[in-house]
Amino acid sequence: MTERTWNVLFLCTGNSARSILGEAILNAAGADRFRAFSAGSYPNGTVNPLALELLAKNGIPVEGLRSKSWDEFARPDAPAMNFVFTVCDSAGAEVCPVWPGQPVTAHWGIPDPAAVDGTDDEKRKAFLEAYAVMQRRISLFTNLPLRSLDRLALQQRLREIGAR
Repeated sequence: MTERTWNVLFLCTGNSARSILGEAILNAAGADRFRAFSAGSYPNGTVNPLALELLAKNGIPVEGLRSKSWDEFARPDAPAMNFVFTVCDSAGAEVCPVWPGQPVTAHWGIPDPAAVDGTDDEKRKAFLEAYAVMQRRISLFTNLPLRSLDRLALQQRLREIGAR
C-alpha cells in the first residue's frame, strides 16, 4: 500500500521569508509524504536572500522558490490542500480564500525575521531562530499519525504544535 501525499500550504503576508522557510523545510523533510507550497496575501515578489542563504547552508534545495499570491491556490485547477498554516499574525487575521478540498488549518505564528532592523549578524540570528522554530514544528507535524486522527483531534494537535 502506498503512502498518501499530503498537500500543505504555508501562508504569510509577503511570502518572502517564513512561509518560504516552511515550504522548503517540509519539502526536504517530508520526502514523498508531503508536498509543500507557500504563498502570500500581498506577496512582495522576491524571496529574502537571507532565507535562501540559510536554507542552502542547511542543505535544503532553493531552486524554484518564489514569492507568489495565495490566489494561485484558490483557483479551481489548484492542487487541493490538506493543510493550511498561517505563519504570520497579519495573514492569520485576514479573511482567506476558500481553499479547494476544505483543508485543516492552524496558525503557527513566528516573528518576522525580515523585519529585524540591525546588523547583518542580528538579521541572520533572527532568520536562524525562525528556521529553528519552523523546523521543530514541521518535525512534530510530520510525526503525527495523520491517518488515525479524526479532524477535530488533528486540528487540536496542529494548534498545540503552533503554540510551541
